[in-house]
Amino acid sequence: MNIEIKKSEKPVKYESAIQLMENRLIDLSKEKANELIWTLEHNEIYTAGTSFNENEILDKKINIIKTNRGGKITYHGPGQLICYFVIDLKKRKKNIRKLISTIEKTIIDTIKFYDIDTFPDKENIGIWYNDGSEIKKVAAIGVRVSKWIAYHGFAINIDNDLNKYKSIVPCGIKDKGVINLNTIKSQNYNYFEKKLIENFIINLKN
Repeated sequence: MNIEIKKSEKPVKYESAIQLMENRLIDLSKEKANELIWTLEHNEIYTAGTSFNENEILDKKINIIKTNRGGKITYHGPGQLICYFVIDLKKRKKNIRKLISTIEKTIIDTIKFYDIDTFPDKENIGIWYNDGSEIKKVAAIGVRVSKWIAYHGFAINIDNDLNKYKSIVPCGIKDKGVINLNTIKSQNYNYFEKKLIENFIINLKN
């Protein structure tokens, strides 16, 4: 399994990231490139997936970038780890649900390493945490599949500004909150990225 691992130290423009993934998708479909797992951060930006509604924008002054991933509106910014990928499902089982389960397990396994229990939700895609008073989202997932090649990815809130979510209805869900790992448990998350990539590669093989 030849997967290129790419780590960007500086924030990457959202449009640049999408262009790189779409170019890789084309090259991968022609067998001219390897699959890709890419970790990075974005500067502050709001993106809207294919199923968003205008009434989910609460602050009309913010700029929204419409994208072709699945899902609704979300926020990206400093302190949030993004993991993009370009994965050929023809080399595995042509099963999108299994890919989503693999992503969910990867996120949950990685967060569990830091003694935090999280869980998926069949009704609301993403990874969730129960703080005792409310169910809150800690990671968002948005995937698109073209000719059995899956791309886009997922975002994990580590130490990002949660106030930014007040401008939107995050992922279109009104009755649940948003949280980050540092709020749940203040500790050193320096190796989170490394652990996440390790788990993703292991889980993709299963």
